[in-house]
Amino acid sequence: MGALEGRVAVITGAGRGIGREHALLFAKEGARIVVNDLGGSNAGEGADSGPAHEVVDEIVAAGGTAVANTENVATWDGANSAVQQAIDEFGRLDVLVNNAGILRDSFIAGMEEAQWDAVIAVHLKGHFAMLHHAAAYWKAQSKAGDQPLAAVINTASGSGVTIPNAGQVNYGSAKAGIAAMTLIAAEELERYGVRVNAIAPIARTRLTLATPGMGSLMSEPEEGELDLFSPANISPLVAYLATEKCPITGKVYAVQGGAISALSGWHDTDTIETDGPWLIDDIAARLPQ
Repeated sequence: MGALEGRVAVITGAGRGIGREHALLFAKEGARIVVNDLGGSNAGEGADSGPAHEVVDEIVAAGGTAVANTENVATWDGANSAVQQAIDEFGRLDVLVNNAGILRDSFIAGMEEAQWDAVIAVHLKGHFAMLHHAAAYWKAQSKAGDQPLAAVINTASGSGVTIPNAGQVNYGSAKAGIAAMTLIAAEELERYGVRVNAIAPIARTRLTLATPGMGSLMSEPEEGELDLFSPANISPLVAYLATEKCPITGKVYAVQGGAISALSGWHDTDTIETDGPWLIDDIAARLPQ
């Protein structure tokens, strides 16, 4: 039996890149999958049902079980459709992997409103919309006496949680928000039998290759060399976090190549205190820098 035998998962953005590798590995490990992908461009424009169906065909040809969903998870109804399809097709939902994302990079002074709105919608709202509909289902299960053993794996990024990346204020803000959402969701949903974690992956995908300076760093290796930036390196961690017996919740992990690192968020480094009202000159003299 595979590590995910009998589990039902929805994986968003699963038509290409990291999401595709998630879907292939989950299926290999015995999960039944809703492969969600709108099939848009890097910038989230257009739609193409091909990528989602191609991944499903690949899974089925290998003996796995999967169905395609081509809805836009940045919309409330689209997210609900993906969750409901898992329940309708397979009778339940055990795992949600939020992976869908786009890029519309620009420096702050030149960024247009549409560039900000589109990225926040797909990443931050898309994660929340999926999480909301899945959480409502698991809450109802729990209240009915059928306590879930469910898991959510969100997708943050080093751009939002470890390394500020100029030109990606929309993307980085969304990814930082996803990391915070993960910690809050872990606190809220634990009572319903749901664990929530996030990854901050680095891998060779359409989005990373479109980021200036990243293509040369992530070029494919010479024949026989280990491909550290293959998106397939990311999926084993996600699969483990999705297993029924994994005890971990409320964590964010950076993952790339041969390294997995536990991350921690904002925390105190230096503190100044006063016994009376703050004085500007005192703050200027003592404020940690």
